[in-house]
Amino acid sequence: MTYVISDLHGWPVKNVLALLQRAGFSDEDVLYVLGDVIDRGKEGIELLRWMAAQPNVRFIMGNHESMMCACAFLFTGEKVSPNGELALTEDELLMVYNWLGNGGRPTLEAFVDLIGQSVEEAQKVLDYIRKAALFARVRVADRKFILVHGGLDNFSADRALEDYAPEELVWARPEIDTKYYDDATVIFGHTPTLFYGEEYRGRPVYTDTWICIDAGAAAGLCPVLLRLEDMKEFY
Repeated sequence: MTYVISDLHGWPVKNVLALLQRAGFSDEDVLYVLGDVIDRGKEGIELLRWMAAQPNVRFIMGNHESMMCACAFLFTGEKVSPNGELALTEDELLMVYNWLGNGGRPTLEAFVDLIGQSVEEAQKVLDYIRKAALFARVRVADRKFILVHGGLDNFSADRALEDYAPEELVWARPEIDTKYYDDATVIFGHTPTLFYGEEYRGRPVYTDTWICIDAGAAAGLCPVLLRLEDMKEFY
């Protein structure tokens, strides 16, 4: 079976495992996590460490992971001045403020704690994020899916997925009337479904060409786990 979930935003690891158990997820199944594992909640780093240890979990880059990678200079020590202070350029400061302003502080604190425990383990987490795919093509029975974090900005059906810039995939916010492919369904997160209307609070949005599965875990709602074989939702 093939499962997708998105925008866990530091949701407790035990809750993620309980949700998978409810769905009957096994070693023979595959789970795609469509980005934004980190930030806002406290357990994003632990979630990434769990994911990295699972051979049947596939990780798609989210904009929050992208922001963390852009701020990796915070962890290397190369920006520390002789007097022990961080010496950052204006652009670097803007990147840090952008990340922290978007809920990055719990992740930063957890990652610094991990560095204190093991620099090697912290580096493994950073490497895992950097190696995340920007999209995945999945075929289930006779149905094709494209899995991505945010959607497809500047979309054209004739444009190869490999030709999209990372920001077009991790920061996209499709409108409710956005149309994608005729022969494949795009599944993404990033935009909480509540943004499309109160009637979508806490549940996916389905259109003719795309499905949004960010059910609002960042706002305290339960994420949704979607099984592609029968489109069953688990909460």
